[in-house]
Amino acid sequence: MNYIDFYNRISKIKNLPLPGSKAHFLMEPPERRKYQDLRKIEERNPRRAGVMALFYPKADETHLLFILRKSYKGVHSNQIAFPGGKEEKVDNSMLETALRETEEEVGVPVHKVEVVKELSKLYIPPSNFWVQPYLGLYTEIEPFQKQESEVEDILEIPMRYVLNEDNLTSLKLNTSYAQGVEVPAFNFEGRVVWGATAMMLNEIKLLLKQVL
Repeated sequence: MNYIDFYNRISKIKNLPLPGSKAHFLMEPPERRKYQDLRKIEERNPRRAGVMALFYPKADETHLLFILRKSYKGVHSNQIAFPGGKEEKVDNSMLETALRETEEEVGVPVHKVEVVKELSKLYIPPSNFWVQPYLGLYTEIEPFQKQESEVEDILEIPMRYVLNEDNLTSLKLNTSYAQGVEVPAFNFEGRVVWGATAMMLNEIKLLLKQVL
């Protein structure tokens, strides 16, 4: 979709109710379904993180930004994710966390992001994080600058790929908690998005389909 048309329509999302768990469930790996009790999650004393689903124009078409994380000794090694990261003492809110981390990881200045909506937060069991996602717009046409220490690659995915039902799939993966687990996923020409990022992305997808 043309970015100007997208920009003019996206504000309608502000007043829509969040699909929340309904959207998450459709892309949820079976193993994590036992983590539904919010009281039990809080008992685990989870850490907090904020991420940004950032839409922007490229060649006059609307794109969504992802990052490929570096390979490291951790549960989210070499996974595709939204830019973002953990809460720091300098942050006054989770939104500040998401904006600060987005600037650090992909070079988008905090003041140039137009935040459209706070999305449903999501618990990530393997790393014990509550993650708060946001939907934002970045209208500037400037090159992204990856944070070399944490980001392996920057992935620019056309929004039409997200809306295309043919890009939904399932596949077997070796995860941090089991081997050969079959999980639902998005497959964008070989770039596979699964787990928590796919769950958050599915909520965005359902919202977009109501306004586009």
